[in-house]
Amino acid sequence: MASSLDPWLKEYNEASRLADDISSMIADRGSLPQSGPEIMRHTSAIRRKITILGTRLDSLESLLARIPPKSITDKEMHKRQDMLSNLKSKAKQMATSFNMSNFANREDLLGQSKKADDMSRVAGLDNQGIVGLQRQIMKEQDEGLEKLEETVLSTKHIALAVNEELTLHTRLIDDIEDHVDVTNSRLKRVQKRLAILNKHTKGGCSCMCLLLSVVAIVILAVIVWLLVKYL
Repeated sequence: MASSLDPWLKEYNEASRLADDISSMIADRGSLPQSGPEIMRHTSAIRRKITILGTRLDSLESLLARIPPKSITDKEMHKRQDMLSNLKSKAKQMATSFNMSNFANREDLLGQSKKADDMSRVAGLDNQGIVGLQRQIMKEQDEGLEKLEETVLSTKHIALAVNEELTLHTRLIDDIEDHVDVTNSRLKRVQKRLAILNKHTKGGCSCMCLLLSVVAIVILAVIVWLLVKYL
């Protein structure tokens, strides 16, 4: 029987507890709002733990391959292989639900860590080294989350600035339209006044012509009368 202090079993138990923790977090995710920062942080934490679980599974596979042939029985070896296979299936199912299918292109939150890279990083590490590596991965992912948050906030500020600029332009356009309407009204009033003035001017000219005609007739009548009187 394998000892309870067996490094492989100890690592497997930790990976199994991590898988149970992920399952619990996935179940809790259904009670959160469908959008917003809370669900984003929760989902990011789940994806991060799935990545860590993948690293642990790689470590288990590496440890299992390095076990000396005669240190455990064939039955125990097959049992561990089945245990690892079952845990991998569970992890694959959880990863698939978050578009991290099969760990073939398993990514951290920045989309850069792959399985081959994880294998190379855990190769030759003991349990303490693997724990240190996992802490380093978590630190890197936390830094990635901080950068992502900064990017989101920067994008938000840019969007707000653009919105304010659009609002200002809309107000300017509305003001221009108001000025155009006022100018158009004034132009129509001036046109009406010009029409009235033109009409009055034409009327004044007609009266003057009539007056001149009357004066001319009177003068002509006086001349005729004088001619008749003195001739």
